[in-house]
Amino acid sequence: MKKKSNRELERIVKGFASHRRIQILGLLSREPDLSVIEIAEKVKSDFRNISSHVTKMAIAGLVVKKNDFHSVRHRLANRGIKVLKFVRTLE
Repeated sequence: MKKKSNRELERIVKGFASHRRIQILGLLSREPDLSVIEIAEKVKSDFRNISSHVTKMAIAGLVVKKNDFHSVRHRLANRGIKVLKFVRTLE
């Protein structure tokens, strides 16, 4: 496997560098295939704010988006699972 550049690693770290994003990672590990609306309701935050977080997490490769007929569903990517495990080691 090719090593990631420092810039690529920065993008990944920025993808989870927020308490809200870590909260979303934990939520999606327990409840996969949620829409942004469902995520926003469960974390009690504004839809636009959560949408922005989820987009940045998808760009970092932490979250996978899947089109449903009526909405977009989100679940953790393999990288997201690894990052969540790593973050939990810091507790």
